[in-house]
Amino acid sequence: MIGTDPLGQGGITSVVAVLADEGFLHRHDIKYIASHAEGGSFKKLAAFGKAIFDVVRSCIFSRPRIVHVHSASDVSFFRKSILLAIARIFGCKTIFHLHAAGFDQYVTEESGSLMQWWIRRTLEKNSKVIVLSGEWADFIARFAPRADIYVLPNSVRLQPLSNHADEEEGRILFLGRAEDRKGIFELLTAIAQLKSTYPAIKLVIAGDGDLSVVQRKAEALDITANIEILGWIGADQKGLELQRACIFTLPSHEEGLPMAMLEAMSAGKAIVVTPVGGIPSVVNNQVNGLLIAQGDANALAMALGALLGNKPMRGQLGGGECP
Repeated sequence: MIGTDPLGQGGITSVVAVLADEGFLHRHDIKYIASHAEGGSFKKLAAFGKAIFDVVRSCIFSRPRIVHVHSASDVSFFRKSILLAIARIFGCKTIFHLHAAGFDQYVTEESGSLMQWWIRRTLEKNSKVIVLSGEWADFIARFAPRADIYVLPNSVRLQPLSNHADEEEGRILFLGRAEDRKGIFELLTAIAQLKSTYPAIKLVIAGDGDLSVVQRKAEALDITANIEILGWIGADQKGLELQRACIFTLPSHEEGLPMAMLEAMSAGKAIVVTPVGGIPSVVNNQVNGLLIAQGDANALAMALGALLGNKPMRGQLGGGECP
């Protein structure tokens, strides 16, 4: 199995952590190879070079039956496509596991004809292509019709449902990269709309990204007292923040199937999210969460306001069943 450094950040890291923590890698005698590391260009290039060496060495001496890669878009895809091609040279079956939120845009808008040919060839040459939802399966089937596709949603450990004793009224949690495609700026606008009605409102931003831009936007909206920027946090602190929050929100413009959202649902939190990527296959509006249109700060403010003023509704949505 090949993916990013397990000690790194992001959704793929969270997926691999679940597989490792639940004993899946150990039970199935899976060797994990990191093809990417956080840091500068040299460190990333060194990690990729080591991954090539490890894959070639494993294929020669260990003869793995299957090589399974976890991939995003752009450079991540290019790295994984090379490693998969090497594995196939040695006769291995290969699995391409797609996690990228914007893979459709990467393929159709950001890639030229030659790169599109390479992407299609990579997908169709694999023994199996794993996607996170039926929506992603439909896209891959249209783009690479000979790809053998299997839908496998992301998973998280189920936690005992919260009794909400540790929740803090008005505390809203955002987990993820604080950038435009995650809807962070609509979220800040929504907080500005709500603060007069809910003066105790507090948006907690836990994730990386250009946090200085987020801070400046908050200052322009006069909501610095209503936000708390934590930066990237580890698993233990994330668990504590989920306990303290009364609402989780991720108003993304594009997604695969976000692990942060699944973790919040597992913790019994009421969620406000957008119907993008694989989210509609998991979230049933007004049953186990609220779905709002992407890019709509007013709709986001209305949904958050409805939950802030209705604790029973938060409890109902937090305990709602998935479709």
